[in-house]
Amino acid sequence: MTNNANASHTFHVYEVAKELARAARPLIERIERRDRPLADQARRAIQSVILNVREGNRRAGRDRLHSFRIAAGSADEVVGALDVAEVMGYLASGDIVAPLVLADRVLAMLYRLANPGR
Repeated sequence: MTNNANASHTFHVYEVAKELARAARPLIERIERRDRPLADQARRAIQSVILNVREGNRRAGRDRLHSFRIAAGSADEVVGALDVAEVMGYLASGDIVAPLVLADRVLAMLYRLANPGR
């Protein structure tokens, strides 16, 4: 993959990560009314996804891959936070469908960025 193609994929995952944040924000606000620590953790995880994708875009080599792996871990943490909120009854299962679909897209794109040889 050329640097231009890789940069294009990074820009795309950044945009999808922002979509994820927009979709999750009202849910996090609802979670906060019932469980402040969980809402805070979900909010920090969303921020980490966006910030690490952006940072990884400016890094090279292992540093770049490391940033994308951190972003992926944070995206998975968002999934976990939404799952916990659903299991605890803070959100209905239908509420989390859209952000989970976006998180899955982000995770797939980050996997490809973090594992360029696969």
